[in-house]
Amino acid sequence: MTSIAVAGTPVDTRHFIGGSRVASDSTYTNTSPIDGSFLGEIARGGAHEIDLAVAAAKAAFPAWAATPPAERAAVLNRIADLVEENIEALSNIETLDNGGLIRSNRRGVMPRVAHNLRFFADWLVNHLGHPDFETRGHTNHISWDPSGVAALITPWNAPLMLATWKIAPALAAGDTVVLKPAEWTPLTASFFADLTKKAGLPDGVFNVVQGYGAEAGAALVAHPDLSRISFTGSVPTAKSIARAAAENLTPCSFELGGKSPCIVLEDADLDLAVTLAIEQYDNAGQVCLSGTRLLVHESIAEAFTAAFTAKAATLVQGDPRDAATDIGPQVHLKHLDRIKGFVDRASASGQNIVMGGTPNEELGGAYFRPTLVLEPTPGNEIVTAEVFGPVLTLQTFRTDAELIALANGTEFGLAAVVVSGDRAHADRITSQLVAGTIWVNCFFVRDLRAPFGGSKKSGTGREGGTWSFDFYADVKNTVVAPTGWADDK
Repeated sequence: MTSIAVAGTPVDTRHFIGGSRVASDSTYTNTSPIDGSFLGEIARGGAHEIDLAVAAAKAAFPAWAATPPAERAAVLNRIADLVEENIEALSNIETLDNGGLIRSNRRGVMPRVAHNLRFFADWLVNHLGHPDFETRGHTNHISWDPSGVAALITPWNAPLMLATWKIAPALAAGDTVVLKPAEWTPLTASFFADLTKKAGLPDGVFNVVQGYGAEAGAALVAHPDLSRISFTGSVPTAKSIARAAAENLTPCSFELGGKSPCIVLEDADLDLAVTLAIEQYDNAGQVCLSGTRLLVHESIAEAFTAAFTAKAATLVQGDPRDAATDIGPQVHLKHLDRIKGFVDRASASGQNIVMGGTPNEELGGAYFRPTLVLEPTPGNEIVTAEVFGPVLTLQTFRTDAELIALANGTEFGLAAVVVSGDRAHADRITSQLVAGTIWVNCFFVRDLRAPFGGSKKSGTGREGGTWSFDFYADVKNTVVAPTGWADDK
């Protein structure tokens, strides 16, 4: 089997290497988290397919690197056009593959895929670079030169959107790409590969190798012909990648886990606070940026908890293809079991689970009920580890000093949410938080002009705007003397 029909749309299940489809000797089974239904057999790549893909990318690099920026940008914009023409197909494919809400895919996620491509195309042509400047009469000229083959390893929670956060700047910078999508959600990456070819991207510039377990990924990050590695995922996997990359001194960019606080100050608007707290269940809790630790001032904690649980009870959990659904399934039964393990261990250790706490067996599939753990024991796993599911904890604080200690008291530093009615108070809190992104009285507002990344074990490096080009390109300064030219004589 070389292709499958997903919601009536054919999707090739083979790798995409050098502009052609390449099969493997073995496959693995892909199922939908909505109901466990069989989606298809996916080509299972390993070291051989990785070697082919990296060789294809390496061969295509000189010509792509030499392509003028305006022409590279034009290709990215043509790909974006095709994404927009196929938003319905892409939305259906991704919903079946990872369980994301169809309404979110249609309205936000897939349009954002096109936006990612257009943004970095525009940034390359119109915004990259600084004016030349002088040092003792010498001119400094900064340039961003293509660096080579970029290995991109992407997650399953918003597969294509998160992949294009990396694909777009890498291609815009003049690099060639080998993408290794998450094994549970390979389908939109494969469909996207066909769009790149249709848009006229030269063969070998973009390649996709699917893998199961660590087979393809391990071979990819250890390859000596890479110039960059960008990975979004877990801390343990990032450590393994860093060890492999160290052998070749391959630069790495990591966007890793989070255990972010959602802070409700005593001066917060209660309705706004509850609304933003409920939003932390977005995508069935499978969002690295989510403020899963609700930190609420003790003076309003009782009222907040009552309002929060009442609002949470109105959330509709069910089939993500239904536009009325608020919370769909987890991505895979294995991930459901992982979430259940965290909550079961919390319960066994005496934590107070006041809402949810179990799979929603009425729905079948991989659904876990929205869960709240009230006043967990400090240091308990449920407040220190990334569960990556619809599981929130609620802790109270009395003073700002106590709050800052709680908020910063994890190994992560990816994001934070602060809800306050006093701008000066909010500013005092945000200035002390260790986080790459902080939202005040809002959540999930994302602008690609801003730096994105985490502190502590939430990652290394920043993405967005020129920061992305700083990573994917070789940044060069050319210093030119004012004298020594033939016309000086």
